[in-house]
Amino acid sequence: MKIAIINGPNLNLVGVREPEVYGNQSLDTYLRQLTARYPLVEFSTFQSNSEGALIDEIHRVGFHVDGIILNAGAYSHYSLAIADAVRAVTAPVVEVHISNVHAREEFRRRSVLAPACKGVIAGFGLDGYRLAVEALLKK
Repeated sequence: MKIAIINGPNLNLVGVREPEVYGNQSLDTYLRQLTARYPLVEFSTFQSNSEGALIDEIHRVGFHVDGIILNAGAYSHYSLAIADAVRAVTAPVVEVHISNVHAREEFRRRSVLAPACKGVIAGFGLDGYRLAVEALLKK
């Protein structure tokens, strides 16, 4: 099974950015642990702070992997272009948020990506990525 993990803006700073919200562990460290936990899954990872680069990556992998785990960060709340990219590809997409977006600012409580995704996981910290892998393995 092939799963692409695509991360959006500011997620390169997880582990140092707002540790009270996102924790102290870097995303890179967590993703290395995740790949070790699932040796039969072929993971690819991608991070960009650019909306266009995220769209390009969804297009690039979305017809060749068995699933995509997408944390589009703040783009989740307003990027219709990313939502359209998710709809355009054949791979199922699970939207992930490290924090519980529903317990934060009002604007974070609505995702324009969610209707295009297979499901949404929020509020379980970095473990949300593992939960997304489990969801994709059961598809």
